[in-house]
Amino acid sequence: MLKIIPHAEDTNAVKTLPITHVEMQGAGSAGTRITLTSKPRRIDIGGPYLIVIFCLFCIVGASVLYLMNPLESQWPSISMIGIGLVIFIIFWLRMEAGYFDYTRKIRDYVKHSVK
Repeated sequence: MLKIIPHAEDTNAVKTLPITHVEMQGAGSAGTRITLTSKPRRIDIGGPYLIVIFCLFCIVGASVLYLMNPLESQWPSISMIGIGLVIFIIFWLRMEAGYFDYTRKIRDYVKHSVK
């Protein structure tokens, strides 16, 4: 198994980067089977968990607020849902630019190197 640990000391932006395991299994005359698995580093996992939990609480809290007082103004519930969704969308775009992009680049490099 090959373990790829990201080198992020030279980057200015804070990014959540995964540790990638490349496992090669010999399949005899059929070739070699390559399996890629990625998981976030332990030091990086706390931030994304907190953001997702905050967004979830914001949306659930807005739903409970609306269900408890349906005759009151709907603007607090709508604004809480909007804030939760906007924060989650920003989080997802940042993950696409960092974590998922890094994983895609490793997968593409392995695919092109194997052929």
